[in-house]
Amino acid sequence: MGNIKSQIESLLFISAKAMTLKSLADLIEVSVDEIEVSGEEMIAAYKENGGGMQIIRNGNSLQMVSAPENAKLIQDFIKDETTGELSRPSLETLTIIAYRGPIAKLDIDRIRGINCSLILRNLLLRGLIEAKPDKAKHETYYAVTLDFVRFLGLNDVKDLPDYERLSKDDTIDRMLDQPEVSV
Repeated sequence: MGNIKSQIESLLFISAKAMTLKSLADLIEVSVDEIEVSGEEMIAAYKENGGGMQIIRNGNSLQMVSAPENAKLIQDFIKDETTGELSRPSLETLTIIAYRGPIAKLDIDRIRGINCSLILRNLLLRGLIEAKPDKAKHETYYAVTLDFVRFLGLNDVKDLPDYERLSKDDTIDRMLDQPEVSV
């Protein structure tokens, strides 16, 4: 069961939101009961440890969160994160979403060549992008918000410079259609 706990911990850490027991079970390829038992053990272990992270359960979902006693510190940090300048990786990700959105997280990761979960979380917190789940495809798609468009002084995302040319450029589509190469 130690391996299951490690996998649950990794998935909860990287996820920006709660994950259902079923989705964890499907990803790890074990039963929901095994996830439930491991999850409860992890919740107890995190509480006993008294560290800065906890795992909580809400119904049939688990989520990794910061410890409640650090709430003020986290609020101050998020305030700084959401009001300061965007980093270059955040600007690159936002540009991809603006010109190619709605776009799946997997495609954003493939275009940038790295996992963009934390960047997407930051852009979501700032209200610059929104996440739209597609239950049929089991994928989340990202698009810029009206606030983002308004902030730029535009009426529509299509008013971005070279929008028609860049949003229709098939270079990225061809790259995304290629099978991933494993190293």
